[in-house]
Amino acid sequence: MEHTQTLLVLDFGSQYTQLIARRVRELGVYSEIHPFNYSIDKIKDLCPVGIILSGGPSSVYETNAPKPDQKVFDLGIPILGICYGLQLFADRMHGKVNSAARREYGKAELFIDDHNDLFAGLDTTTSVWMSHGDALSQLPEGFKPIAHSHNAPICAIRHSEKKMFGVQFHPEVVHTPEGKKILGNFLFKVCGAKGNWTPASFVEKAEKEIRTRVGSSKVLCALSGGVDSSVLAMLLQRAVGDQLHCVHINNGLMRKNESEQVVQTFRDTFHINLSSVNAADIFLSRLAGVDDPEKKRKIIGKTFIEVFEEEAKKLSGAVEFLAQGTLYPDVIESVSFKGPSVTIKTHHNVGGLPEKMNFKLIEPFRELFKDEVRSIGRLLGVPADLIGRHPFPGPGLAVRILGDITKVKLDLLREADDIFIQELKRSNLYDKIWQAFVVLLPIRSVGVMGDDRTYENAVALRAVTSVDGMTADWARIPDDILAHVSNRITNELRGINRVVYDISSKPPATIEWE
Repeated sequence: MEHTQTLLVLDFGSQYTQLIARRVRELGVYSEIHPFNYSIDKIKDLCPVGIILSGGPSSVYETNAPKPDQKVFDLGIPILGICYGLQLFADRMHGKVNSAARREYGKAELFIDDHNDLFAGLDTTTSVWMSHGDALSQLPEGFKPIAHSHNAPICAIRHSEKKMFGVQFHPEVVHTPEGKKILGNFLFKVCGAKGNWTPASFVEKAEKEIRTRVGSSKVLCALSGGVDSSVLAMLLQRAVGDQLHCVHINNGLMRKNESEQVVQTFRDTFHINLSSVNAADIFLSRLAGVDDPEKKRKIIGKTFIEVFEEEAKKLSGAVEFLAQGTLYPDVIESVSFKGPSVTIKTHHNVGGLPEKMNFKLIEPFRELFKDEVRSIGRLLGVPADLIGRHPFPGPGLAVRILGDITKVKLDLLREADDIFIQELKRSNLYDKIWQAFVVLLPIRSVGVMGDDRTYENAVALRAVTSVDGMTADWARIPDDILAHVSNRITNELRGINRVVYDISSKPPATIEWE
């Protein structure tokens, strides 16, 4: 197998850092995000074909501004600085950065002055997306300007000898139409990347690594039936065969008929070693009276591992490894080691686990985005209906019931959620939506049914469009479909008399309510 090249993204806190990594991968080059202060020795070990310095909210002239190891600039590796990344060149090489007389946010017209390398194949003018309050007022030593805008006379720069480039706009966002071409020019014309990273190459590499690491031991896999765990189970079976033992835990927090469907698909159709454990009573008893979202996640994570450990004891032979379908966005949102970002919430697959575990973790998807996992699943023969399934949180319906958890609430939510999904599928909208679900709200409201006054629960419908879950917009579902869903829920389910639709985007909201 041909060596997989890596593009390193150093994160300075930009909201678009993950998009940079995604765009690079879409161009067939594997990329990794690491914090701005990633050590020079680790960078050398990684042997990146190029480095991209992300944007960020800081100003380079601030006292505690994030700055990389200065030796990064002396490695002889091509570097592209985006916004704040560009300003780092000025800070390093005797240029000047000042607060701009006019801040630029949104679309701007870029005038290209040099069509070599970075802007090869582009027209003389192109639209770009700006987001900056600082600007270069004096070129760093050795750099020349290669593009400008009406507001910024220095909008893109190049140091030919050192193969360093800086741009004052964001090529990674969709609002920069030629952005992917610009990134491609950096990767292929400047860095000399081959663009050989594909789902097939990932599968080949992951299989080999899993086989080598596992040896003759056994692997326990948490199989929820969602996209990530399903693709993971298929990959593991291909890598270690009968050494894989999947466990499906019915924690009482699943969607309607989900547990039965998981067992039927993987045990009966794909003949994977699968144990099904009904642990609903344990989970619900531990969650009784708990309404704090973080506590719910911690309790579920801890109980999840305990049940797994008990199940592992029943298997003959040593079970050393626990496999999980942790994804890159889970890691990015849960911990701040990737860069100067704030922890938004603890994900079940990441921070929800107890500190002491009796397993070694296998997380082959830890650096992948959801759409990449779906591509791998198609390659492995995972059924289309599973591949296209909407994401489902590790804590399940526990984070879709605001407040404490009871079986009555869970059963009510399951039915409401099932109605919503049925109607989306019937209207051919399901596959156009990233994620859709119902949230049971901790309020009751007055209603009227027939001649009777009611005082019952309210639910919120949530549906979003997205590429990877890092950002999302609320889905524009036609009014008549929403009305039909509302009518079905309030007429068919005793206990709900009000349905609302969530029109919040991410940011500022998260996709899930908890």
